[in-house]
Order: sequence, then C-alpha cells, then structure tokens
Amino acid sequence: MIKDAIGTGASIVEAQTNAVRALQAPEDAEIRFEVLEQPKAKLLGLFGGSLAKVRAFYEIEDDPFAPAKAYIDTILKSLGVSDAQIAVEADEEEVRFAITCEDDYGSVIGRRGETLDAIQYLTRLVINRTNEGYKRVSINVGNYREKRENTLRALARKNAAKVRKYGRNVVLEPMNPYERRIIHTTVQEIEGVTSHSVGSDGERKVVITLEEGVKPTNGGYNRGGRGGNRGGRGGNRGGNRGGGRYQGERSKEPAAPSRAPRSDSAGASLYGKIEVNKGE
Repeated sequence: MIKDAIGTGASIVEAQTNAVRALQAPEDAEIRFEVLEQPKAKLLGLFGGSLAKVRAFYEIEDDPFAPAKAYIDTILKSLGVSDAQIAVEADEEEVRFAITCEDDYGSVIGRRGETLDAIQYLTRLVINRTNEGYKRVSINVGNYREKRENTLRALARKNAAKVRKYGRNVVLEPMNPYERRIIHTTVQEIEGVTSHSVGSDGERKVVITLEEGVKPTNGGYNRGGRGGNRGGRGGNRGGNRGGGRYQGERSKEPAAPSRAPRSDSAGASLYGKIEVNKGE
C-alpha cells in the first residue's frame, strides 16, 4: 500500500518540504519523491511562471487484520467508548488484540467478562472468515485477562485444598472454555486432586474431586477414630478390672459406614471483584 502527498513551492526543495509535511509519515519511513512539475520563472519578472510540484510517497505493509480492528472499534463505539486504541500481535496460531482507552473499562468487560468474551467470539468469526486457516483470537482490555487468570488460579487452589481436606467434591460456576482450561491446569499442579467438566454449552462447569484411592486429610475423622480407641481402651480396662470376662472379645455391632463425599457449589462471591489497572 502506498501513501502519498503533493507539495508545491517556488523551488523543488521547497515543494519537497511541503510534501513531506503534508504526508505526515513516521520517522522511520523511507520517503521517496517524484517531481511532477518544474518551477518556471515569470517572464520579465512580471508575467506567467509556475510553482514546482512534487509528490512524496512511501510504502506501508497491508494490515491483514484491519477489518477486524475496524469491527472491534465499531462495537466499542456502540458501547460508548470512542477513544480506544487497538494494538494487534499475531503468529501462526493466534491473534491477540490489546485495547486501551481513557473511558471506564466496565462496559467493555461486562459481568465476569461476558461482554468481552462476546466481542472476542464475534471477532474470531470475522478473522477466520477473511483469513486462510483457523486462528485463535484473544482480546484483552487493560490488564483484565491477567487479573482474571490470577483470580481463577486462586479459586482453583482454594477449592482444591477444601477437597483435599474434607473429601467433598466442589462444583464451580459455569465458565467459558478459556477459564475452565485455567482451572484444570491449576488443579493438575496440586497433588491428590483432579478435575473434570460437566454440563453443556453455557452451563458447562468444572468439578474438583479427590483422585481415586486418595483419602481426605481432615483431622476430624482421625479424632473420631482416636476417640473410639480411647473408648476401647477404657472398655478393656473395665473388663480387666471385672475379672477379664470380656477381655479380648470383639463387638458384634457393625461398624458405622463412612460418610460419602458431598458436593459443594462455589458461589459467585468466590470470584470477587476485579479492578483493572489502566496504567499497567
């Protein structure tokens, strides 16, 4: 793509200077010139004559993601964000957009990132319709994605610790695939627990459970056992004092069945409020 501008002046040099000023090219641009008209002096210094005319131009690379950036900008303006700056980075597999603006990010992010996720989804459709091959798309506003990831990792560690201690399954609230992947990845790093997803579409949730064969570490169960032992020792001592009639006999009563794991549902308050730092 060529960007150009035309300047005029009493001389070629002056025309070039005016053309560069009109072009407003970046400092590192390689500007070239084309002389369109040579200056002509006035006849007898009074009649005729003409100014020099010069075309200044430089070549810029086509932006394959310009339609997507324009699409995002249109959505942002419909949300009341008129001063957004959109930067893009891309590799063979993913396109990453970073949005910065002076306005409040809240309207762009939405409740738990739902609005931002919707913009991301629609932008992915635009990019994969106009480009060859499938590409993942991520859109970040300020530092929201980083803070959201930290929140989700903390959520996964907290609930994994509860499962490890009490043996009760924890069912988290519905999440999108990106957020579920963060939870699964974090749980994989914690010994004794595992995770899987249940549900479908927008109601798909992550369930954190104990790994098979792993026992909970809750001291409450052990204390009950120790109490039973103390009771048993007391009974033995009583039996010894009574002449040993019951010494060595076992109770014929069946043991109390162990309690099956229960599921706890993690409420919305676990997520907390994410504050986006515009300066980062």
